[in-house]
Amino acid sequence: MKRFFVVFIIAFVILIGFFQYSRNSSNEINYDRFNLVATGILRTPDERFNGIKDYPFSANYLTIGDTRIHYLDEGPVDGKIIYLLHGEPAWSYLFRKMIPTLTAAGYRVIAPDMVGFGKSDKYISIDDYSHQMHVDKMVQLVRELDLKDVTAHLHDWGGLVGFRVIAEEPERFSRIIASNTSLIAPGRGFLRDLLSHISYPLFKLGIWIQGPATWEEFIGGDGFTGWIRYSRYTDNIDVGGIMQTLGNVSDEERAGYEAPYPNATYKAGAQIFPYLIPSELRKNEMAYRDVFEKWNKPFLIANSDNDPVTSNNPRLTEMLKRVPTAKEIVIKGPGHFIQEEAGPEYAQLIIDFINGDPQPFIKDRVVPVINL
Repeated sequence: MKRFFVVFIIAFVILIGFFQYSRNSSNEINYDRFNLVATGILRTPDERFNGIKDYPFSANYLTIGDTRIHYLDEGPVDGKIIYLLHGEPAWSYLFRKMIPTLTAAGYRVIAPDMVGFGKSDKYISIDDYSHQMHVDKMVQLVRELDLKDVTAHLHDWGGLVGFRVIAEEPERFSRIIASNTSLIAPGRGFLRDLLSHISYPLFKLGIWIQGPATWEEFIGGDGFTGWIRYSRYTDNIDVGGIMQTLGNVSDEERAGYEAPYPNATYKAGAQIFPYLIPSELRKNEMAYRDVFEKWNKPFLIANSDNDPVTSNNPRLTEMLKRVPTAKEIVIKGPGHFIQEEAGPEYAQLIIDFINGDPQPFIKDRVVPVINL
């Protein structure tokens, strides 16, 4: 009994000591251990990008608000600027096949990674992402780099963000080439104005009623709605699978697109992007009325004929024809990600566009060997 009492007293003293130590120890989070740079913000470790295919470019960073933004700055410092803005679920890796052609021709290429993508910081919560947030970050990048006389290439979500960036700083941009993208807006008229206020709540209600979609339902289903339902409700969006389905990339290239995401926690930006597509129709409409309907500089629509997005939704292209100077060409062969399937040819198209003579081209699709 006496021995038990002694053991009890010793255990009690140890417990009290541990309690005091815990109470007096620092309550600060070990951010480095979890790749956190601030509460709710992740940064992909640099080693994730070691050895990825055909991406030898130097990293550049700007701190904008609470996030560090990565961007490429390639080519001569005094060269005319080409601004390349990626979409969903890509990052500046998308342009690796174009950049050598552009810089060899004497152009300076600026290619940022939006928040949640590539080497830029990533919010953990989908609630921290909005269309306006992306616009604000990219506008600030353009201002801080003091970019002028810019040719903007916009693709996919790069159009939804990029057009709004240009609308904020139109004097900095000299021409626009838009591929497989649009700036979605309802148009003019009382009923359309009303629609711009109620469309997004109705859209969200419709997605909620339909509920989640599996990967298989998305791939074999009804396109846009299935894509939204899959991306919004999945707990681990398949970035590599999307790029192989829509981008015709190899297994090695797939790894490059998956590099920014050590696990699903990093993917909130990619997960929520599609759900935000109709979130700011009113602001998009005002960008048309205030800027793009008055645009008097070169504007090229260069879609690919095998793009399931613009091919199945011709109104996306018609919206862009509200721009008075809009001209359209069709690229034969490639799918949604022209930059992957015809990078050098597409880069030459941009150069020809700058020189005033853009011509469509044909590029046969080559399906890579994929290990399932």
